[in-house]
Amino acid sequence: MRSVAKYQKPLHTVQPCYSTDFNSRIRVLCSPLSKISKAQHRIYLSTLYIGKTEHELISTIRTALQHNPSLKVSFLTDALRGTRETPSASCASLLAPLISEFGPSRVEVRMFHTPNLTGLRKKLIPKRINEGWGLQHMKLYGVDDEIILSGANLSEDYFTNRQDRYHVFSSRDLTDYFFKIHSRVCDLSYDVQPSDEPAGYTMTWPSTNASPSPLASASGFKAAAATHLSSLLTPSNSPPTTSPSLSPSTTTIYPILSLVPLLPTSTELPALTTLLTHLSTSPFSSCTWTFTAGYFNMTSSFRRLLLATHPLHGTVLTAHPFANGFYGSKGISGMLPDAYTHLSHQFLRRVRYEGLESSVELREWRNGKVGEKGGWTYHAKGVWVTFPRGTDSQRGGEGDISPSPNPSVTVIGSSNYTKRSYSLDLEANVLIATSDPGLQKRLGEEVAWLSAHTTKVDEAEFEKPERKVSIGVRLSMWLVRVLGGAL
Repeated sequence: MRSVAKYQKPLHTVQPCYSTDFNSRIRVLCSPLSKISKAQHRIYLSTLYIGKTEHELISTIRTALQHNPSLKVSFLTDALRGTRETPSASCASLLAPLISEFGPSRVEVRMFHTPNLTGLRKKLIPKRINEGWGLQHMKLYGVDDEIILSGANLSEDYFTNRQDRYHVFSSRDLTDYFFKIHSRVCDLSYDVQPSDEPAGYTMTWPSTNASPSPLASASGFKAAAATHLSSLLTPSNSPPTTSPSLSPSTTTIYPILSLVPLLPTSTELPALTTLLTHLSTSPFSSCTWTFTAGYFNMTSSFRRLLLATHPLHGTVLTAHPFANGFYGSKGISGMLPDAYTHLSHQFLRRVRYEGLESSVELREWRNGKVGEKGGWTYHAKGVWVTFPRGTDSQRGGEGDISPSPNPSVTVIGSSNYTKRSYSLDLEANVLIATSDPGLQKRLGEEVAWLSAHTTKVDEAEFEKPERKVSIGVRLSMWLVRVLGGAL
């Protein structure tokens, strides 16, 4: 991995890194529930929302609290998404009873509110689409000394009929680091308490918080948040045992976050820019990569970087409209599958313009149809990179540019690689770089099963009458951008 280490060097200088014996301590899961049920001293869950009918999850947490008197649980969700159904059942009303039962010293419920949706704009934007102005979107599921990173929220469909990714990292250092991120954002969030009011809860801004409320002073909130969070994204957070020198069997983990609503800069986009820029240069040219996002709307700069790699082969996986979680939704949100179809078509046009039709393909994932029996949705997101054999000191000769059989790099987490990810939402991911054959094999298997229900599509597919996108959808996309939101 001597040559591969060249692209990692800049990463060590701008963000934390962890490179102990991770090779056997990274596993792929189908669901986080089995881990939660065995918690001994802490559970922290950062997610967009917890489904209002997710009673099995709540029951699992309640049982864990009953069995372990020293166990403490902290929830961090988004205020807009977590209270959207109020006064009907909501995420907030689902969680509040745990505080009544076990007390605020053992159960904490916090809800982050974006500083980008305040005043008149907050009053005018319908609740169903106000998520487009910024969310708490991190998916961090910490249990004792293990952390599960995912793109999934904690809702029944994610456990039953939605395709996503879950990686579990058995590392106290990494779990502690993300707990610091979770806790600092909790310090910048509303506090939920049980109530006899019809909503079943109250949501207030504690005087002990690290900033004024974003609804009282968006500018004051941002300034205080930057001070409160900035130190967590620096290399000083790497554990003392981490060494930037890479042995042939090292696996290195880089936490990369996008907290741009609260910080002037973050680490996710710079890290991905570094990675993709290096892929366009020797010895990394002729790599292969797979990119996936359930909601396909990569930024123009990310698309430019991705295509500039001129890969030996590049694959983009995205959801077919029938596998989009918004398919069949009422109102404006029901337009989103067509909006993503339009964006997919634009991507293929760009591929043709760059002369990459023979090396870059778009594949749509579909397993049944949303709303019908057996229909699944697709929500996976991430990047996998497989280097030419000549870049790995353990594989082939320096003149061998054939691809290695499995990825050496992957990115997993909450990001969709969109404008929202880099300017509006809170995102948490890790970049994994490995030369361990066992872990590489597991990453290759992950790509294979994510690709199992995909079909290659070309520009002709989008010329079919049933795939045409109406002017109304395009106008709505323009209007959201004008009002400062994003898909």
